[in-house]
Amino acid sequence: MSLQPTDTKPLFMRGPSLGVRMLLIAVFSILLMILDHQQGHLRTVRQGLAVAVYPIRVVVDLPFTAASWMGESLSDRGRLLSENRVLRTDILIHQARLQRMATLEAENARLRALMDSSAQVSNRVVVAEILEVDLDPYRHRVAIDKGNRHDVFEGQAMIDARGVVGQVTRVDLLSAEAILISDPGHALPVEVNRNGLRTIALGTGDTSRIDLPFLPNSADIEPGDLLVSSGLGGAFPAGYPVARVMEVDRDPGRAFARIRAEPTASLNKEREVLLVWPRLTPVEAPMGTTVQGDPEASPPDPGGEG
Repeated sequence: MSLQPTDTKPLFMRGPSLGVRMLLIAVFSILLMILDHQQGHLRTVRQGLAVAVYPIRVVVDLPFTAASWMGESLSDRGRLLSENRVLRTDILIHQARLQRMATLEAENARLRALMDSSAQVSNRVVVAEILEVDLDPYRHRVAIDKGNRHDVFEGQAMIDARGVVGQVTRVDLLSAEAILISDPGHALPVEVNRNGLRTIALGTGDTSRIDLPFLPNSADIEPGDLLVSSGLGGAFPAGYPVARVMEVDRDPGRAFARIRAEPTASLNKEREVLLVWPRLTPVEAPMGTTVQGDPEASPPDPGGEG
C-alpha cells in the first residue's frame, strides 16, 4: 500500500528578508528625523525620555560623587590646614581688590549718568553640575543637571570661575545639553581687552586652543592679550574672560594673521559651572551710588533714549 504524497503548508508564513527590514527601518528613521527637524514633533517624546533617563545619569555619577566625598573626608589634616591658610590669604587679597572695583564701578556709573547713558548688568546666576561629557573627541558637549524646571533656556551663557565655558544648546525638563567654546562648530564674538579690537573666536576641537582667523596682519594684537566677550549677539554678557593670546603669526603671503589663543576656563576639568541669565537692568548713580532695578522688571525699550 503506497502512501500518496500530500501537500503540507508551513505553520508560519515567512516575512520579508532581513535586508528589506533594515531598509524599511532606515527609511522610517530618516522620515522621523526630517519631521522632527522641520516641525519638532518628537520634542515632547525626547523630553519624556530625558526625564526617564535622568535617574540613570544620577546613578552613574554617584560613584564619582561618592569617591570625591570619601577623598575629601580622608584628606590629610595638615594639608587641609595649609590650604585653609592659603584660601584665607586669597580672600583678603580679593576683598581688597573688590573694594577698588566698587570704587571704579561707582565712578563709571557717575560718568554714564553725566553722559545720559545707561549701563546694563547681569543680576542672576545659578550653579549647575556637569553630569555627562560627550566622548567624541570632535564634539565637545556636556550634560548639566539644570533644565526647564530651573528656567534654563537655549543659548544661555555658561561660565566658571575663570571665564566663559560655553552655552546651552538643548533644554529638557530636568537637564540640558551645552556646547563648549572649544567645539569646532562654536563661534564667539570677542574683543581684545587692551584696545577693544573685535573679532570672532572659533573652536578647534582642542580644549586648550581656540583660533582667531579673521584678523588681518596689521591688527593690533599681541601674545599675552586677554580676550573678553564683546556682548554682541546677546548670548554672552560683555566683559567675561574668554582666552589669552598665545601666538600671533604674521605671514606677508597671507591676508590674515594666524592667531592661537588658550581658553581661560578649565574646559576639561570643571565639575560645576555657572549659568548666567541676561536679565539686564539700568544702573543709575546720580550721587555716586549704584542702584539696580527690580530683577524681574523688563529691560528698557531699545528704541528709547540713552
